[in-house]
Amino acid sequence: MCGIVGAVAQRNVVPILIEGLSRLEYRGYDSAGVAVINGGIRRVRAVGRVADMQGKAAAEGLQGLIGIGHTRWATHGGVTELNAHPHVSHDTIAVVHNGIIENHDEHRRNLQALGYVFESQTDTEVIAHLVHHHYSQCRDLFIATRRAVAELVGAYAIGVVALDSPGVMTCARVGCPLLIGLGEGENFIASDVSAVLSSTRRVVYLDEGDVAEITRERVTIVDRAGLPVERPVHVSDVSLASMELGPYSHFMQKEIHEQPRALTDTIEPVVAGEGFDPVLFGREAEAVLQDIDGVLILAAGTSYYAGLTAKYWIEAIAKVPTSVEIASEYRYRESVPDPRRLVITISQSGETLDTLEALKHARSLGQTQTLSICNVQESAIPRASRLVFYTRAGAEIGVASTKAFTTQLAALFTLAVTLARGRGRLTPEQEAAHIDALRHLPGSVQHALNLEPQVAEWARAFAPRHHALFLGRGIHYPIALEGALKLKEISYIHAEADPAGELKHGPLALVDSDMPVVVIAPNDALLEKVKSNMQEVRARGGELFVFADLDSHFAESEGVHVIRTPRHVGVLSPIVHAIPVQMLAYHTALQKGTDVDKPRNLAKSVTVE
Repeated sequence: MCGIVGAVAQRNVVPILIEGLSRLEYRGYDSAGVAVINGGIRRVRAVGRVADMQGKAAAEGLQGLIGIGHTRWATHGGVTELNAHPHVSHDTIAVVHNGIIENHDEHRRNLQALGYVFESQTDTEVIAHLVHHHYSQCRDLFIATRRAVAELVGAYAIGVVALDSPGVMTCARVGCPLLIGLGEGENFIASDVSAVLSSTRRVVYLDEGDVAEITRERVTIVDRAGLPVERPVHVSDVSLASMELGPYSHFMQKEIHEQPRALTDTIEPVVAGEGFDPVLFGREAEAVLQDIDGVLILAAGTSYYAGLTAKYWIEAIAKVPTSVEIASEYRYRESVPDPRRLVITISQSGETLDTLEALKHARSLGQTQTLSICNVQESAIPRASRLVFYTRAGAEIGVASTKAFTTQLAALFTLAVTLARGRGRLTPEQEAAHIDALRHLPGSVQHALNLEPQVAEWARAFAPRHHALFLGRGIHYPIALEGALKLKEISYIHAEADPAGELKHGPLALVDSDMPVVVIAPNDALLEKVKSNMQEVRARGGELFVFADLDSHFAESEGVHVIRTPRHVGVLSPIVHAIPVQMLAYHTALQKGTDVDKPRNLAKSVTVE
């Protein structure tokens, strides 16, 4: 999981590369490096953040008219300068790479037999030597790149430059995102549009198997079969300002507070349009949704918890049987395919490799009715799906997902009600009530955000702890799971979540005075059951931190701390209750002094298995 950027221009590209890498740092931040052609291949690499590498580049006066850059999240080989990209072969070929080459061991042995010496532990160095091997035979970088990638097994997005071709950059992609930015007398490559926005908004998204040759004046693309192709040019509407911190201390804080606006934008087609119309999911949606008799949701991490929440909605509102699977597990087990099942994939980036491969596996089993819930236009998963619903969260930079999660929930709720309407299970009065609930949702979320000072005070009690337990029941159990994930992601406090009714079946053994127990306790049909579970905790000396509703009727007492979110908002309550658990994780991490936006060992866009 890495970020790559490249540029060929009539100006010094080093500032372009460094700015692009700084915007891609969410994809990986173990090390960074750039390579340019200027009387030779000049390369600067550094362990740590892009800023560390930038200092070295400035000290060395690095400059050039063509170059490539990389920010790394380590997979093959430790976090060292030798393992940092770009990798160079024979001082002639430089390569940056995102992904994993599965047959790198075989290539390493073959290349060593040809006399190639490896300096790193990475799979990427194999690509550099392989391109060099073919380049030494044909002296054409485009041909050499095409021949090299034809021998690779795995997932990759690569950028390549050659000392003997100082005006040419090549790139290729399979399984990992890559785009070409089109400028005036200059062109670019990048993993994400954010890396090129300061130079251009005109981008071309490469398809699976594409290989491209890029100069200052032209772009040539061939497909997997080697045939010339034209890919459409898109004008990005991503705002550069949306990627700046503004008045906030961290991107996670900014993105937590952007949720009312993100939700408003996501639900706007419902509340301002024709209600829960199938066309929200694509032109073919009405026919597809009428033709299914079950739902399979595939996702990973936070998106998986969104899927678990959706199961409750879809089965309760639309009466459609629904199963939810972890994407990385689904494709490696024997399952029972059903061509009349709607396969839903959920991904913030649209590039999550586990989810993309799970989608491909589902389709290979004859399950072709597919829907993607995604936040990034033209990303790989939506392109591989028949139907698409784009959330409108805007750029999400913080590694720990916040606004992407709640907008996914809003999208999945919209789907549940749309399915119910199409099956005649929704009266006009019920549809109007659901639209009204969505209309009031951003305001309820803003009320929850106003609880931040109280949540921050709780964080002082959490910061010294080493463990925490989260509890929820029914549709709020996935929110407990999400709260535990957020806490461990950014504060490094071990946390787990359980259905509150499961306490007595094992987890209660963990409870003592040192184990804070967070309870999601809205005023719903299960509240009295949750209160009984809370008594089980208190009887063992556990300390309770309860997120309740304004109209829940229980008070604070010794060992029981209560924060009340707005009045119970009914079926949309999980979205509102996601807000305080996000804020608890954020403020606990602040108290501990961890890197909130870039937690250790993690990256934002998970494009490796």
